[in-house]
Amino acid sequence: MAAGFGFAAATGSRLCPCGSGLAFVACCRPLHRGEQQAQTAEQLMRSRYAAYACGVFDYLIQTHPIPGEPLAKRRKDLRESCRQTRWLGLEIIAVERGGSADLEGTVQFKASFQVGGHRGVLEETSLFQRRDRQLGGEWLYIKPLILDSGGTPA
Repeated sequence: MAAGFGFAAATGSRLCPCGSGLAFVACCRPLHRGEQQAQTAEQLMRSRYAAYACGVFDYLIQTHPIPGEPLAKRRKDLRESCRQTRWLGLEIIAVERGGSADLEGTVQFKASFQVGGHRGVLEETSLFQRRDRQLGGEWLYIKPLILDSGGTPA
């Protein structure tokens, strides 16, 4: 495993890096493997954070569609970013809408990280929407609404 990854994804008995307090195998791993879908915007946010910590590139791509961007380039960029970055912790600050009966919602969070021996905090308020704006559609990360990069990794 590359040095930047801060969590051993194969170690299922460990606590999930998303900060839920649950074991990884019972929390984000089923979402990463496509065995379950996120039920809320916050659950998707947490699972995406865990995917960054574990280097699960396909899940990150699947849950953040960017039409027209070449898939190979996205994978390469994500791989490089994840290898350079060690994710240290996630704190959810606020959640607005984004429940099982909503079509969109926002999640405000702080994510601590380390790159090349330097620590930083990514603070963001993210917009999430359901695919095709349908209640049965899966939750997707759309974009940051408010971003404080605080030394954001590449």
